[in-house]
Amino acid sequence: MADIIQLLPDHVANQIAAGEVVQRPASVVKELLENAIDAGAAHISLIAKDAGKTLIQVVDNGKGMSATDARLSFERHATSKIKSADDLFSLNTKGFRGEALASIAAIAHVDLKTKQDQDDLGTHIVIEGSTIKDQDLVVTPQGTSLSVKHLFFNIPARRNFLKSDAVEIRHIIDEFQRVALAHPSIAFVMMHNGSESFNLPVSNYRQRVVNIFGSKTNEKLVPVEEDTEVLKISGFVGKPEFAKRSKSEQFFFVNNRFIKSPYLNHAVNAAYEGLIKDGSHPSYYLNLKVDPKSIDINIHPTKTEIKFDDEHTLYAILRSAIKHSLGQFNIAPVLDFDHDPNLDTPYNFEGKSSVTPQVEVNRDFNPFKDEVMSTSTPRPAGQHINFKKEVPSNWESLYVGVESKGTRQESDFSEVQFESEPESQELFESGSSAFDVGQSTYQLHNKYVVSSIKSGVLFIDQNRAHRRVLYEKMLSHITVQQAVSQQLLFPLQLHFSASEIEILQTLKQDLEHTGFVFSKFEDESIEITGTPINVSESEVSIVLEQLISDMQQDIPDVNFSATDMLAKSMAKSMAIKGGQSLSSVEQEHLVNSLFACKEPNVSPEQKTTFITMTLDELDRKFITF
Repeated sequence: MADIIQLLPDHVANQIAAGEVVQRPASVVKELLENAIDAGAAHISLIAKDAGKTLIQVVDNGKGMSATDARLSFERHATSKIKSADDLFSLNTKGFRGEALASIAAIAHVDLKTKQDQDDLGTHIVIEGSTIKDQDLVVTPQGTSLSVKHLFFNIPARRNFLKSDAVEIRHIIDEFQRVALAHPSIAFVMMHNGSESFNLPVSNYRQRVVNIFGSKTNEKLVPVEEDTEVLKISGFVGKPEFAKRSKSEQFFFVNNRFIKSPYLNHAVNAAYEGLIKDGSHPSYYLNLKVDPKSIDINIHPTKTEIKFDDEHTLYAILRSAIKHSLGQFNIAPVLDFDHDPNLDTPYNFEGKSSVTPQVEVNRDFNPFKDEVMSTSTPRPAGQHINFKKEVPSNWESLYVGVESKGTRQESDFSEVQFESEPESQELFESGSSAFDVGQSTYQLHNKYVVSSIKSGVLFIDQNRAHRRVLYEKMLSHITVQQAVSQQLLFPLQLHFSASEIEILQTLKQDLEHTGFVFSKFEDESIEITGTPINVSESEVSIVLEQLISDMQQDIPDVNFSATDMLAKSMAKSMAIKGGQSLSSVEQEHLVNSLFACKEPNVSPEQKTTFITMTLDELDRKFITF
């Protein structure tokens, strides 16, 4: 039998490795930015076109590479970061596997220009699909400029799986923010399609957070500092009242490397227990310093997941440090009464001794001096007290309108009204129905609407049903573009981060079709002058935050309509919730509106809106076997 095992060609092996390292343009951005940081750069520029599909270029002023290193850097498992397996447990750099540039070069056109400080000329290398097309000397400034063009040009199937430009640029921004947050001592610039998205100068950590997420973030931050032998914590957490519906502003950095850790995230949520509402997520930007020998970062291709030696200790320290910071800055609730400033001593009276108030009494005052005889006056012995009062002279006026006994008529008790206490609802009322007279629906536990039908009983989930009604109404408004708006008396100004503003910018036209009216769209804020008729002013921020959260978590791709996501999100935030009491008119309106929909059977999330129970099913439940 012939041998069937064979070695893969280098270009095929590189493409397989690229599938692990390069999942989308944002993966290339991450690898190139980390390489620039390892090169000791003080200023890094990121340039992208068409969300990275056409061009991703990273320019840094680091130490650069020699001609030999530049050529060797595109070979598999070629790295300057480690020399033995033991070095994997004491890493202080970003990249170490030596797979990034080789994987990128296998699936894209790569153009590299690099020069060291002591060299007069630099090196220019052009690679297409792991094949080196050209290598020459070139005049270039110190540092490295690496351009990645036409990503996945030789793997059309992978290119077809990429999402829309709006989705891919959002992922690029996420990676850019993670790297920039971890290194506030480095200046970063990001350009997309010729326009500047970020310009972050060298600053401290607090200012870097504010520069990325907007000036309004500064008032939301609470500093966290803790230094122990096991763990050193520094950074900031958000105040509980500014908790968001999404997890977009949650960052853990371990030794300046962004990581994802559900276990540590649970520690942060435990510190906020009782301070934020269910479904809300606190913001945090925390730097953790640990011994590199106590962690293993080589467990995931993208190096975003690491393994700790003693997670339980880190959990306890992190939770306690955050609770201490929230309490230290008077964020956590305390058992105390509200302070009334009216009880404070005025400045004019400070230092003065207290004076006992004087009470003056009129000893000659006698409230009974008009009585015929006062009990306080002495009387002669043997004289009796006359308790009879003088009869007033106008006593006849007391009986005006009263007829004499002989001519008095019997009273007509048909017009007499009696006071009575309201009757309580009995468990079994008279009659066979628990509904009011003329009422066709009934609300059960403020969650389900019950209605009788010819074949039995109908149970409707009021939240899901209302979502379906609002969803189809929103889709109709967006499609027809004839939504009605209600004008606000005063413009409403809301503040968001740059990435959130970009999401709203892409949805602006569809939001206007639902009834929103925007007067300003700035870098960190928007101004609203009109809202849909069924959205109150206090609910506007809730609706938009929910929309941003849904767009970040369930991002629509090219084949999926953003309009559908917008309608779903607005229906979810505006629908009546379980536990909300409805009047009989509201119940009937909900039932009629539901069955007027095109698909009343399911909610927008494809969950059942109602169930029916026939009389036969009810009868079978009472059958005794």
